[in-house]
Amino acid sequence: MSGFVFNEKPIQIERGDGAYVYDDSGTEYLDMGASYACVPLGHKHPAVQSAVSEQLEKITYVQASYPNAERTALYDLLAKTAPDPIDKTWLCNSGTEANEAALKFARSATGNSKIVATMQGFHGRTMGALATTWKNKYKKPYEPLIGDVEFVPYDDSEALAEAVDDDTAAFIVEPVQGEGGINPTSDGYLEDAREITEDARAALIFDEVQTGMGRTGALWNSQRAAVAPDMITAAKGLGNGLPIGATLCRDWIAEDYGSHASTFSGGPVISAAAGATVSTIIEDSVPGNAAVIGDYLLTELEAAIGDDVRDIRGEGLMIGVEVGRGANAALKKLALNHQVLALPAGRTVIRLLPPLTIDKDHADAVVDAMAEVVG
Repeated sequence: MSGFVFNEKPIQIERGDGAYVYDDSGTEYLDMGASYACVPLGHKHPAVQSAVSEQLEKITYVQASYPNAERTALYDLLAKTAPDPIDKTWLCNSGTEANEAALKFARSATGNSKIVATMQGFHGRTMGALATTWKNKYKKPYEPLIGDVEFVPYDDSEALAEAVDDDTAAFIVEPVQGEGGINPTSDGYLEDAREITEDARAALIFDEVQTGMGRTGALWNSQRAAVAPDMITAAKGLGNGLPIGATLCRDWIAEDYGSHASTFSGGPVISAAAGATVSTIIEDSVPGNAAVIGDYLLTELEAAIGDDVRDIRGEGLMIGVEVGRGANAALKKLALNHQVLALPAGRTVIRLLPPLTIDKDHADAVVDAMAEVVG
């Protein structure tokens, strides 16, 4: 093999259907990671398959300077779903690009350069987004990154108030940290962030690359918190497996965003996939299922293994089980012995990010496997 990828697994996946994927020997696996939350509707969803097939018959690609019906519809759909007064949509190809754009937009719109980010946060692997990511293991080989970035403890309003000042362009934060270990904020923190950034005339960026598209029980986590930031970034589940990202902005950001652009921004096929994904998530009340099954899964995990692990936490179907330094060994046993695919969040947490369409039978199967592995 001539390619090289990060953390390659010894399972060759050939196909998928709903909450399951199948390897080259036909073995079935329950996909409780959804390839890092990228297939919220499950694999091979008919609405997405049909939208992509129909668009491929018309045209595969035309650059964004030429209006296209699928792209225009997606602009409007995403803007309509966002909390008021966010009503501008900028499209790209991934979460790190969405965050990179948000950081650049904030600097352009405010005229300031300082970015405040959180410890244990993860915002992507391009130079700007990487500079706002906490862990040195991701950053060290590529330094120097962009400067004027200050980190504050996550979920600490007092520290945030001290860091954000009149020179601040933006505060970027995940409403629930993903890679950092599945860490929800406490009540009031996001409201405090809104007030602090507003007072300093800095932009508030919610990185919803992982929490968006219904994962935590609402289409956007910011709606659960009843806080409207200046920008929301999205990706992962947005195209139900096809690569797309979005930066949703208030007018004052979009009016002075600079000249940032992306060649493949909102291609017609990708836009068709995303439009079908978002429409289906809304019409089928998928976030509501994520809330109900997420609560059930948290309760059942607590009952089965709560005394055997350090902590079980999360919102909706974004759940972390803190097992200590044996997380990767446990993940290997789940996959090879129980045919359950999950994810790490650091070295101590097993991360569950399944398709949002799973039911109680799927949840029970995971609980049984977890009880065998970590109980």
